[in-house]
Parts: sequence; structure tokens; C-alpha cells
Amino acid sequence: MYTTALLMLALLFTGSPSPNVGSTTFDGRQPQIAAIEERVALTFGRDDRVYVATSADRGTTFGQPIVLPGNGRLSLGMRRGPRIAMTSRALIVAAVVGQKGGGADGDLLIWRSADGGNRWAGPEVLNDVPGAAREGMHALASNPTTGLVVAAWLDLRQKGTRIYAAVSKDHGATWAPDVLVYESPSGTVCQCCHPSVAIAADGTIAVMFRNSLDGNRDMYVTISKDAGRTFAAGRKQGSGSWQLEACPMDGGNLDWTDGRPASVWRREGELYAVIDEGPERSLGPGVDPVMSVYQNTIDLAWTSPDGVMLRRGNHEPVLVDAGRFSAVLAQRDRTLVAWEHNGKVLVRTWAR
Repeated sequence: MYTTALLMLALLFTGSPSPNVGSTTFDGRQPQIAAIEERVALTFGRDDRVYVATSADRGTTFGQPIVLPGNGRLSLGMRRGPRIAMTSRALIVAAVVGQKGGGADGDLLIWRSADGGNRWAGPEVLNDVPGAAREGMHALASNPTTGLVVAAWLDLRQKGTRIYAAVSKDHGATWAPDVLVYESPSGTVCQCCHPSVAIAADGTIAVMFRNSLDGNRDMYVTISKDAGRTFAAGRKQGSGSWQLEACPMDGGNLDWTDGRPASVWRREGELYAVIDEGPERSLGPGVDPVMSVYQNTIDLAWTSPDGVMLRRGNHEPVLVDAGRFSAVLAQRDRTLVAWEHNGKVLVRTWAR
């Protein structure tokens, strides 16, 4: 398994690009995407409102976006913004919204649609202590078949920043009380790097976050094997450390491959990946990396000085376009990339 994973990562450096097979543009910022088979859903923010657009042809085209109900100040920008997940029965969207704005308050809200995105219930507040999610950094993931949905966020209910999460076992219809995922012995994790969540096929939950220990801002992954009731001690990602007395606002990303969590993140100006819990592998310069896995094939996107870069399975990396804050979605025979540039959300579909 270990050798297979290293070979899979090495294949990321070879090959050639395939043609672009579709593109879409909306007014907005901070896009995120999710999919089940032919259905793809896109969420983004604009003017303190959350929007969702859906596609019935695997992202080649999208319908007109629908604005979700609710009022308040939407946390948006620098990886703050709505998140989306899909199950066989529902679309679920999460966003941090307050009334004062500027990080003075904020709750993690959940919306749910049971009819493919036409009608929406909510919003419902997930954090049990009002205002605890005001930093605005959060993550959302689902197991499409079983209906397990997990939201995680940077929590400020006490002095210092902690990682909290809430879990739904019925496709987002109801949520259990929130739980503490990780509390750093230093008194705080990194204060404004977003967490990431991924759920394996067997229901194992992985949460990744940037820690703050002994002056180091390194990535850690913690695992829950009991549907989010308890989480194991965090496992540091990679062998190096980043001595930094500041927050880089770059939380990386993770997914599952070969039954183990795979992660990608930034340390100083370089990107690194850990596959199959093996040694770290340098991927070169960049920021804001994201990852998506389809049948153990890894797709990566990140920001370079020239714009959004995409590495699809065994292809060489290609420049997608100007912009940053990308989201990537690996599918059977294509890859979707969404990103923002000059107040626009752009989505492009690439054939493998």
C-alpha cells in the first residue's frame, strides 16, 4: 500500500493536459463544489448572501444560482465563505454569519435542500455557544451513501482558538451537540487557518488543522472512528516545521486514498503532501493548495504567482487562469476547478 501511494504521487509529475470541456462564470467569491455522479453543486458568496447553482451534466453547464434564505453579515474572503456537501438525499450548505460583522460575532449556519437545490430549509445554528464561530473559518464534508455529515470550525468560546465539530447522521436533517475536536497544549491552534474535513467510505472522519506549538505553525490530522463522538490525538503532517509568529491563513486540504488520509499543505513558500501516512513529498512553490481524490487518483490545485495551477492525476501541472482560492473536484473522466478572480467565480471542466 505504501509503495502504491508513493508511485501514485510520483505519477503526478508526468503526462500532458487534455482539453477544456466546459466553463461557467458567476458574480461572486470563494467558490466550493461537491458532486454525486451526474449532479454537481456549486456555492459561493456575494453581498452578504449565499448562493447555490447546480448542474445535471457533471459541471459542463450550470443553472441560475439560487440565493439562500437569511440575513446578516457573511464571513467572506481569505478562505472564509460558504461550504457545500452532497448526499444521496440532500444538499447541505454551511456558512458563518453574524449581525455585527468584522469578526465581532458569528455563528455557523446550516441550510438543507431535499429536492436538489430548489427549496431550502434553515438556516440552523450549529455552534452551541453563540458567537463562537466568529473567526469564520470552517469546513464541511459528507459520506454520500450513509448520510454522515460533519462540520468543523475554529471556535472562540474560550480564550484561545480550538477546533470544534458537529455531526449529522441523517443527511443533515438533524445535528448532535457540538464536540471538542482538538485543544492545543499551547492554549490555541493557529488562529485563522481554515480546518479541513474528509470522511472515508467506512465512516472514519479526518480533521486537519494548523497547530501552534513551540512557535511552530504545522499541520495536524486527528481521526474519529466513532462517528465524531471522540477524536484521537493529533498527528503532525510531514517532518519539517514552520517557525512563525503569525498566522499564514493557509490551511491546506485533505482527502482519503487507499483507506488512509492524504494531505496537502503549505510550509513557508513550498507545498508538501503526505500520502498513505508516508514521508512528506515536496510539490514545489505555491499557496492555498486543495486536493480531491477519485478512486485513488489525486487531483491538486493551488495558487502560483501566475494564477491557479491544476495537476490532474498523471498529467503535468497546467496554468488554469489568473485568480486564486481554488476548489477542485475529481470525477471519473474529468476534473472541475472553481476559483475567484476580480469579483467573479469561474468554473472550468477538464477531460482526463
